[in-house]
Amino acid sequence: MRIMVATCQFPVDADIRRNQRYVLHQMRIARGRGAHVAHFAECALSGYAGTDFASYKEFDWSLLKECTLTVFALARQLRLWVILGSTHRLTGRHKPHNSLYVVTDRGELLDRYDKMFCAGDGTGKRGDLAHYSPGSHFSVFSIAGVRCGALICHDYRYPELYREYKRRGVQLMFHSYHTGHVSPGRLKAMRDDVGPRLHRINNGSTLPEITMRAAMHAAASNNYMWVSCSNSSAEESCWPAFFVRPDGVITGRLRLHTAGVLISTVDTNERFYDSTTAWRDRAMCGVFHSGVLVRDKRSADRNLL
Repeated sequence: MRIMVATCQFPVDADIRRNQRYVLHQMRIARGRGAHVAHFAECALSGYAGTDFASYKEFDWSLLKECTLTVFALARQLRLWVILGSTHRLTGRHKPHNSLYVVTDRGELLDRYDKMFCAGDGTGKRGDLAHYSPGSHFSVFSIAGVRCGALICHDYRYPELYREYKRRGVQLMFHSYHTGHVSPGRLKAMRDDVGPRLHRINNGSTLPEITMRAAMHAAASNNYMWVSCSNSSAEESCWPAFFVRPDGVITGRLRLHTAGVLISTVDTNERFYDSTTAWRDRAMCGVFHSGVLVRDKRSADRNLL
């Protein structure tokens, strides 16, 4: 199976109408360049609470719904799948979900992935958990025969999620991030956390830049999976959107702090190096060795030289 993926980035902010204009514009670019699916950043349409705006108090939910339906309508018109980062309202006093809407090329809402691991602590008053309710389900769907999954930002810290998606046969992951609008003071603190003397020997100067990208290399190669990594391009965004093939190699990357659309090809008939293919399934079933174990007393006794 072969599909074209458009990994999109733009400077997400609190202005829903502005975000919508970017989304619609980049959907048209994606379709014009032959893409089957356009993939957007975390909270691309709604903006990201705690970063792009303070909270959901007095948030314009009616406007968000109106703009969302416009995106669905254009997806139908263009015959384009869309993975749309946004916010999903719940009832009563429940905090909303931080979500990815899976929109088909008929403009229909097929599924919704809700961020399972929202950053924060047990009090629920810090990080994502101050603004969002966590989800509890995996989202698996197929685009032109390619089995796909969805994750959001901080989920990258939990490789168990990728393993579970692999167990469910996922070949292509849409992983949406939002590392935009980092203030100069916060950026300095993040760089200081790494340590200036270590910047030159790491692939980046902040933990998001170092660990998020490295985790995507590892997730792709450990699970033999394509990964589309979208991000906000709002300054400071730490890193630009990119795409990884199943051997962990980046095949394309956008420019930092610049709106753009990256087109990548997923061809499930193309073969890449996969060092764990012989034993991955066994490891996933709890058998933690390759080959055949030997019965030998010198093997069994680990207190001998």
